[in-house]
Amino acid sequence: MDLARITQQIRFIIEADKLKEIFRQTICTQSRRAENDAEHSWHLALLVVILAEHSNTPGIDLLRVLKMVTIHDLVEIDAGDTFAYDTAGMADQHEREAVAADRIFGMLPAPQNAEYRALWDEFEARETPEAKFAAAVDRFQPMLLNCLTEGAAWKKHGITSDRVIARNKHIAEGSATLWAYAEKMLADAIAAGHLA
Repeated sequence: MDLARITQQIRFIIEADKLKEIFRQTICTQSRRAENDAEHSWHLALLVVILAEHSNTPGIDLLRVLKMVTIHDLVEIDAGDTFAYDTAGMADQHEREAVAADRIFGMLPAPQNAEYRALWDEFEARETPEAKFAAAVDRFQPMLLNCLTEGAAWKKHGITSDRVIARNKHIAEGSATLWAYAEKMLADAIAAGHLA
């Protein structure tokens, strides 16, 4: 057994547990409490497994997508959660998160540290079919929760449908099917008065 290697990996896993303490603006459908980042990441993993057939690219590397959605928010342990419609917070979001990525993924032993940092960068760039699909489910999930909670986070922050569409239309780059479904959800939310 390589004690030093497994010790580094366990330290990383312990650090990742902090993700449970980072709360998002979206709320859970039953309790109506704020969703935490770990719950969000789990939900994304479930979406990936269940909805992979709707990727624009048949035969995507599912394990690669799962790794991306599992680790992409770990940077929020240091950088905090930036609300999707907080334009001021987004101004330096990537820089804050990149510094966090260096520290957090740097906790892993080589070559895992480089692999996971590269996966985070791939997700951020949204250029590969896997990253496009991972980003699609990452944008779809909060929309789904907002629709299921009568637009709670949208209403709280005064978010309008044009902003929701502008922020999320790139879902179509990863899954045209998911975007078509999202458009229907938005139309229903608007008709119900849950989204202005």
